[in-house]
Amino acid sequence: MTQPAAALTRGAIAGAASLLAASLLAAGAADAQNSALTSAATMFFAPVPFAVGEELTFRASFGGVNAGTARMRVSGIDTVRGRPAYHVVFSVDGGVPFFRVRDRYESWIDVQTLSSLRHRQQVSEGRYHRTTSYEIYPERMQYQKQGDSIRASVRNPLDDGSFIYAVRAAGIRVGETRRDDRYFRPDRNPVVLTGLRHETVKVDAGTFATTVVRPTIKTNGIFSENGEAQVWFTDDARRYPVLVKTRFAKFSLTLTLQSVKQGDASAPTPALAAVPAAR
Repeated sequence: MTQPAAALTRGAIAGAASLLAASLLAAGAADAQNSALTSAATMFFAPVPFAVGEELTFRASFGGVNAGTARMRVSGIDTVRGRPAYHVVFSVDGGVPFFRVRDRYESWIDVQTLSSLRHRQQVSEGRYHRTTSYEIYPERMQYQKQGDSIRASVRNPLDDGSFIYAVRAAGIRVGETRRDDRYFRPDRNPVVLTGLRHETVKVDAGTFATTVVRPTIKTNGIFSENGEAQVWFTDDARRYPVLVKTRFAKFSLTLTLQSVKQGDASAPTPALAAVPAAR
């Protein structure tokens, strides 16, 4: 089982093919040039409302007490088994006296299919500590927990960390309910997304027109069925989650958006041209 490659240069793929072609011509490798140009030209990035470098910072309230910070970050683009993948990180650091929460969820999302390729959980909640890693194989509809046997999965799988990005990309509308068997562990399906209402909310980051979505998975995370989670997504093209309310780690949890660092979708990423398109 390979480990994730070092993070590639940030940005989008504009100009990647021409930069790679120039370097190959300088080396005099005509055959390699033709092959690489074909690979870069056929690489497809699915349209998404986020970009590398985006970081959303939230004020975390546990049981109505302001006691921590949460962050959602598109850290970069890595390669997972030869496929380019967004590396996204969701972390919560906070808690109340005598109960500290330090959780970190990392996901690697295929840039073409937006399917999960790898997922890692580092959970520290009070006296409970756990680190779990999964390799996910969408093309084979299988997954493997570290140290365990290979198990059956689903098509276009999602994990806990990639879930919020998938909801952003889906753009759920008020009155719409979507049920999909997309959680990578089949026994935890279906994933249900319900558009509840329009609402204008004021948070630290500003005032936003939003669509309130109820997402549920049969899991123990912040979007569990028992948590009765609701997420306020902005009605603009970015679909930022500006407010999250749920029950998590034995407490009611509210995440309120404090600040937004937008990703850079225009910077050239020449290193990406060297990554073959996924098949």
